[in-house]
Amino acid sequence: MSLVWKAPNLMINFTMDASELTAGTALGIMLLITFAISIFAIVQRNHVTGGLVLLNWVLIADSIAVIVIGTYIWFSTLQERNHYFGVWQSTTPDVRIQIQEKFQCCGYFLQNDTVEFTGFCANKTFVDTLVNATDPDQFRCVRPITAFTDPMLNNIFSSTASWQSSFAYS
Repeated sequence: MSLVWKAPNLMINFTMDASELTAGTALGIMLLITFAISIFAIVQRNHVTGGLVLLNWVLIADSIAVIVIGTYIWFSTLQERNHYFGVWQSTTPDVRIQIQEKFQCCGYFLQNDTVEFTGFCANKTFVDTLVNATDPDQFRCVRPITAFTDPMLNNIFSSTASWQSSFAYS
């Protein structure tokens, strides 16, 4: 999936950075190598256990890698709103404009934090009219961005964690 997600996609590229996708690719390669080692270990003669010993060490290394990557992803979900505010601030104005257009929102937390005044957010006067005292997140990009990123990150974390637990019991 990491290789597929490296394709140009506005929200996936906003959610996952290159290092996270590279870690996913590395983990996938490790698991494929483990599969090949397991085939080799199982087809050995009964009195030869070297392949099974190697397989156990590789499984321990896989477990550690899954725990490290899964923990990193889980940790990033704890402060999603603040984390993606930093991503929002560091991204290009063109990406912010595309996100504002996609979700019909202006700015991240407030109407004055890195709003790009174009398209849906045509000018400051229009953006100021969007303020809703009863729902401060309305027309702010924080809600739709975290609505997209939260399930995606939770599914990634759950997939790595469920692989870990299912493999440990087999």
